[in-house]
Amino acid sequence: MRVASYNLKDLTLDRHAAARVVRAIDPDVLCLQEVPRRLFSSWRVSAFAAECGMYWSGRHRGSGGTTIFTSLRVQVAESRHHRLQVAALQRTRGYAVARVAPAGSQPLVVASVHLSLDAAERERHAAQILQAVAGGGGGVLLAGDLNEGESGAAWQRFAAGLRLVSPTAPTYPAPAPRRLLDVVFASPGLTVLAHRDVALPEADLVAASDHRPVWVDLDLDPVPAGSA
Repeated sequence: MRVASYNLKDLTLDRHAAARVVRAIDPDVLCLQEVPRRLFSSWRVSAFAAECGMYWSGRHRGSGGTTIFTSLRVQVAESRHHRLQVAALQRTRGYAVARVAPAGSQPLVVASVHLSLDAAERERHAAQILQAVAGGGGGVLLAGDLNEGESGAAWQRFAAGLRLVSPTAPTYPAPAPRRLLDVVFASPGLTVLAHRDVALPEADLVAASDHRPVWVDLDLDPVPAGSA
């Protein structure tokens, strides 16, 4: 199962280029950040999902612009969006969670996150997200834009119980990446396969967003015989 993460800059750049990038990556699960949140947002996100050849559960109000698309290759047992408390006049923040699995495999929890520009808020939100996704059984995969590097407190919170499994090449800004902001963390029990590059046109990467996407491939355990 391939899981990707992509910050779309509210689809204010070239939406068609972004869709071409997503189709080339061909993820089973796509964790998104900075999708439209206001006027006609549901229509715009639905239209983008269709252009990507993916499916969207909708109802992302309060998610701070995070959401998750899926392909027909996976089953979605649960999909929800959560709001995080922020200081007055700051951009809304939240996260999206889906419980997914390919047919015949054990499900896992996937979360799409986009942390704050404020360091203290990032750390607080990271702790809240971890608490929300832990304890449900099965694997956990957390993907998104952390707005900080590996020395940051929020990054370190995630790394304390999860492991970084996405490539370490810089992802921001897209025209000439200098910082690694977009990452995927996985729980220790998940089997992550060797990274496979995808030929992505440079022009599309630059036109689509100010971030570059990341992705990982997982080998999920089958459901044991006789399980309900």
